[in-house]
Order: sequence, then structure tokens, then C-alpha cells
Amino acid sequence: MLRPLTHARLLAFVATLPMTAQAIPVIEKTLSNGMRVLMVERHDEPTIAAGWVVRAGSADERPGMTGIAHLFEHLMFKGTKTIGTRDSKRDAELNDSQDNIQSKIREEWDVLREKQRRGEIADMLDPASRTPRLQRLMAEFDSLVKQQRALTVKDELDRIYKQAGARGMNANTTSDRTFFHIELPSNKVELWAWLESDRLKNAVFREFYSERDVVIEERRLRVDATPTGKAGEAFTAMVWQAHPYSWPVIGWISDVTQMTRDQANEFFATYYAPNNITAVLVGDFNPGEVLQMLERYFGRIPANPKNPPKVITQEPVQTAEQRLNAEVESNPSTIIAFKTVPSVHRDAAALEVLGSLLNGKSGRLYKELVLNQKSAVGVGAFYHGMKYGGTFSLYAMSAPDRRPEDLEPMLYAEIEKIAREGLTEHELQGVKNRVRAESFSRMEGHAALRDALAEAEGRGTYKDFLDEPDRLTVVTNEDVKRVANVYFKKERSNVMTIHRKAKEHEVK
Repeated sequence: MLRPLTHARLLAFVATLPMTAQAIPVIEKTLSNGMRVLMVERHDEPTIAAGWVVRAGSADERPGMTGIAHLFEHLMFKGTKTIGTRDSKRDAELNDSQDNIQSKIREEWDVLREKQRRGEIADMLDPASRTPRLQRLMAEFDSLVKQQRALTVKDELDRIYKQAGARGMNANTTSDRTFFHIELPSNKVELWAWLESDRLKNAVFREFYSERDVVIEERRLRVDATPTGKAGEAFTAMVWQAHPYSWPVIGWISDVTQMTRDQANEFFATYYAPNNITAVLVGDFNPGEVLQMLERYFGRIPANPKNPPKVITQEPVQTAEQRLNAEVESNPSTIIAFKTVPSVHRDAAALEVLGSLLNGKSGRLYKELVLNQKSAVGVGAFYHGMKYGGTFSLYAMSAPDRRPEDLEPMLYAEIEKIAREGLTEHELQGVKNRVRAESFSRMEGHAALRDALAEAEGRGTYKDFLDEPDRLTVVTNEDVKRVANVYFKKERSNVMTIHRKAKEHEVK
């Protein structure tokens, strides 16, 4: 009788495995228009996890257009010239009419913005501040929206996929990339190739302006209505002084409300060209047949003769400690963030090992601050590597009899101890095994491997993911001590202290 593979047995098993990039046989090809294709053939079940990643996220935006990468996550589900409408000709006419009205609405917004600048009104977005002309234009625009909705076939793309047995159609956006993905029966791969290439070749951003409102509402729910949402945004903006990582992926509300279809068309032409996209397929298929199919469908989309502009702004070295004190309806806590390095940097593996050493219930932070000193009820530490930079964060939620300020020196003490003494050999090997086990878990399922390959493509190349276990294996105790000494300097720290906001009837 086989014993179940417990976590401890998994770690022990992983420690014996050879970790090389050859463990996952990725077939890498490039279509005639420059679109990259990654394929992993697996016949253990008759399904395919498919997706395509655009190498553009919020870091590729600019002031005044923040949130447009995330907006495209929504717009790409609105259909094409043939999907999502009962009358494509009239639909296009309504889009043009909406654009015309919106240009006049922006004129009124400009007037209100100037009034706000001069202090004549408090908030240009307040409905009470609207001019009579703006009210009339908005009413006219609403009429056009209703006409278009009468022609719209809502969620037709999703319905087509579900009728074919597919599931999990979704997308997500980060600072570095936008990823569209789905799981489908293996005999429906041609349907996927047709539908996804049609989304790119014949995209129609219908309901563009109303979808802006959907994003604004999403922002209100995810950020404005959450206890720490605004404080978190303020903290990120403080951490990143110069880099586009300073603004939120969902964008600033003033930018999203003013975004135009022309701006969207420009962004789409620049970044959604096939030579800035990687398709990823993992599962039950014949690579040779699928490659020909992808060339037939995706290859018809013209490349962008100009490569997308590079993100050239580099974050300056921080020379002074930065602090943010927040009072919100949340548990008192302290967060310390240090800017570190991109995910592909040679020091990233040592930082990941360090994070694993500190994090979790078996980590040093939990053992010391929660169990030993009983000063915190929750702790965490993690390295977050991105395309152009990274952060390493320490977190602690204070116990009822402690203040958040009490936790800060305790967090520093654990880092300083590692910088001086490093890890024991037992700790180092245990951490390596745990991190390698996590890497293996991302290689098992079709969808998990697809996601991992796509994520790596968004920040570098898929080989960075495949080589990750090898990079972790060679991390030494001296490497961990060195990164602790190099990156965790007090003058490079960013500290947010969260206190529970006092009730109005409470006396401070």
C-alpha cells in the first residue's frame, strides 16, 4: 500500500531530484510575424491550458494614462467585428457617435478642471459641479449607450467557449504584463486559435466609455472601500520615487475617467502587436500540427514595424529612510519594504531563500515574534521580483498589548542577525528544499505550468523559470549574508505603521 505523499516526504523527495531546465520539454517557436510560441506536449489528460501574454503592464503607461493596461483586460472581452453584436455596421456608427459626444464632454471637463484649480469648485467629479451643457451631453451619450446595448450580444465569447466545453476564461494585469488564458478540451484548440486571433486582428472596443465606469467601480470596491487600500497605494507611491511602479495597476481615477478611445487604439497598436506577444499551450496536442494552425490564424496579424518603447527610467538609490503613518480600520501593524532587484538578477535567488527562511510558521519571524516574544499575532516576509526592480518586505501585526512601533526593532533584529551570522546548514538545506518543492508544484498541472511560463515571459523569458531550481541550488550561506548586508540598510528602508483609527466618540 502506498503511503500518501506528505509535505515532509515531498521535501525529502525533491532534495534527491536533479533540477535542470531539461525537466520540462518546452518547444519554442516564432511565427512569421514575430509572435513567440511556447508548447509543452502532455498526454496525461485530454485537455489544453492555453493563453497569451502581452509584454505590457502598468509600467508601460505614462502620467495621464495610468490604468489603460488594466482597462484592456476588460476591453478584450467585448468582442470583435463578428462576435458580440447583432449589427456590426450600426455598432461601428454608434462607436463613432459616442467618440464625438465624448470629445465635447471632455471640453466641459476641462472647464471644470480649471474651476477646481482656481478653487471655484471643490471637486470636478462631483455631479453637483456639472454645467448644464455637460448634463445635456451626458444625457445624449447615455442614449447612444442604450442603443448600442440593444445591439450587443452580452458575453458571447464566453458562451461560445462554454458550449465547446472550455472553462476558466479570464485575464489579469500586473505592472509588467497582461495575461489572457483558458482551459479547453484538446479537440477544441482550433476554436481557440480562431477566437483569440480574431480578438487581436478584429478587436472592437465597444462599450468603451461604460467599461471605464466598470473599472472605476472596481477601483472603489478593491481600493477605496477596503480598510488599507488607500494607505497601500500611498505606501507604494512613497517606495518608488521615479519608476512607473509608483502608480497602481488599476490606475488613478482622474486618468481612467478621462481616457479616450484614440488613446486605447494607440496603446493597442503599440503593445498588442504579435511581436510583443507570447502564446503558451500546455497539454494534449501535436506540436507540429498546432504550430501550423497558429501560423494560419495568428500569422495573418501584421507585426508592429516599430518595437514598443523601452521603460528607461531607473529608480535612484534611496539615501534616506521614508515613513508613512496611517490610521485606518485595521489591525495595528508595521510593514518595512526595501527596494531590491529584478526577478532575473543574480541576487534574486538568495533573496528568495532569505524570504523563505523568515516566512511561514516554521520561519524565524514566527518563532521569535509570535511564539517566543509573543509580541505579534501575525508575521510575514517575502521577496517580490518584477521586470525592472523588486522589493523585500517584512510584516508584523502587533499583539493586543503591543504597539506597532514595538515591532519594528524586532524585525530589524532578525535581519541583522542573519547579516552577521547567516543560516545554519540545516536551515539552508531545508529552505532550498521547500522553495524547490514550490517550483515543482508549478510544473505539475497544465494550467499551473502555463501560468508560470507566461509569468516568466512577462518579466524575462520562460528559461528564467525553468532555471530557477538550479539557481536556488547553488545559493550559499555567504550569498544570503551578503544580500542581507547589501540591501537591508536603514537609509534604504520604507516603513508604514498602521494604527487602528479611533472612533469619533473615543477620546484620543
